[in-house]
Amino acid sequence: MDSNFKIFLKGIRDVSPLMIPVVPFGLIFGVLAIDVGFTPIQTMGMSLIVFGGASQIVLLQLFSGGASSLVIISSVGAVNSRHLLYGAVVSEHLSDLKLVWKIIISYFLIDQAFAISNEYLKKNKNRNRYFHLVGGGATCWVIWQSTTFFGIILGASIPEELGLSFAVPLTFLALLVNDFRKLINIFVIIVSGAVATFGYNYIPFKAYVIVAALSGLITAIILTKKKKLYE
Repeated sequence: MDSNFKIFLKGIRDVSPLMIPVVPFGLIFGVLAIDVGFTPIQTMGMSLIVFGGASQIVLLQLFSGGASSLVIISSVGAVNSRHLLYGAVVSEHLSDLKLVWKIIISYFLIDQAFAISNEYLKKNKNRNRYFHLVGGGATCWVIWQSTTFFGIILGASIPEELGLSFAVPLTFLALLVNDFRKLINIFVIIVSGAVATFGYNYIPFKAYVIVAALSGLITAIILTKKKKLYE
């Protein structure tokens, strides 16, 4: 048990530096959710159930734009589809676990926890190594839920006339900063951004997010294949 707790604490320590940018992200989400018309209970419920920063922001953006429920659900699902890959990668390290533990761990398998714990799982073969992922994921959960809560409080105190919906695209721009280091990423961003911008008024059912994402994915596949041919 002591060994399990030590691995759990190591997961907390390893993922903690990655929580610094999560704090303002969670605050912004809580503020924006109140700004677009969600109640505090609905906002906390979304963070507890969905537990995915990028997909929750997408949900707010589409909701404020008047998108249909089908488009919102499809877009959130598309954004969160990367977790299927996360699960497939770590599944080989968790094959001996009971289904209950696998379900619990899958809930905590978010970007930061996966990035940190995947390396730990590959380097360590002890049976209880999955406690590292639980520790990292639980840390992400606590930070996200608490910052969402404080964002709700902050959002409720901001006058409606101020309007903070503009912060949604600014948040995504901040997330894209690191992607500007690679030329292929820049092309993908330009293509998907252009499709989303022009499709906003012309693509029916507010499905411009899905079409833009697919356009960016196709562009990435084509450019990656061409790059390999010339290498």
